[in-house]
Amino acid sequence: MLKKERQAFILHQVNLHNKVLSSSLCTEINVSEDTIRRDLQELADEGKVIKVHGGALSHSFNQVYFSTNGVYSQNQKQIIAKKAIALISNGMFVLTSGGTTIMELARSLPPQLKATFISGSIPAILEYMHHPNIEVILIGDKISKTSKITVGSEAIAKIKQVKADICFLGTNAIDAEHGITDNDWEVVQLKKAMIESSKMVVCLSIAEKINSVQPIKVCGLDEIDLLITELAPDDPVLKPYADAGVKVV
Repeated sequence: MLKKERQAFILHQVNLHNKVLSSSLCTEINVSEDTIRRDLQELADEGKVIKVHGGALSHSFNQVYFSTNGVYSQNQKQIIAKKAIALISNGMFVLTSGGTTIMELARSLPPQLKATFISGSIPAILEYMHHPNIEVILIGDKISKTSKITVGSEAIAKIKQVKADICFLGTNAIDAEHGITDNDWEVVQLKKAMIESSKMVVCLSIAEKINSVQPIKVCGLDEIDLLITELAPDDPVLKPYADAGVKVV
């Protein structure tokens, strides 16, 4: 793979997953860590990614206030947000993770909705605060600078005290065999706790993340109630998930 092709692949992965690990890129592209390190540095020097220890971050995901411009696959995420909102009723307790799809959900909430939203995502909390009628509960603890979400034992303990009506999980990768996976250990532990503390678990994923795998497992498909994408429910891409017992919307 030529350098230009390699760097285009890396940039696409950063946009798609918000964060990439150098070790994973080495395996996927089959090049040395030194090569990946140089590529990431060049992309960072060009202002296309933010280089961090062990990998790189997306510029849009790294901002506390997510811009409404430049969000990867924003139209698709807005479609997903509208489908997700149809599941929320007045009086519900709603757990949400972080990520740009969750941000589209937060921005799209109807002003008349009266519900309680619980999250450790700093950008999502700031967005919920602007809503006229929803109550907002912040799950506190140490903040992950790369994910802009609170993580750690205290955050997990607080989530375990909740019994949410519904949980919306922003998804890094989903695969029929491996389930939901991610690349951040602390965020994975948070999502596991959220799944255990919710009556219904809804996975939000753009179609491009379907049939992809990250290094750390969040849960199997048997722990997911609904999968929401921008695709029509009868799209062939979604059939393996429906066959596994997940309702697709």
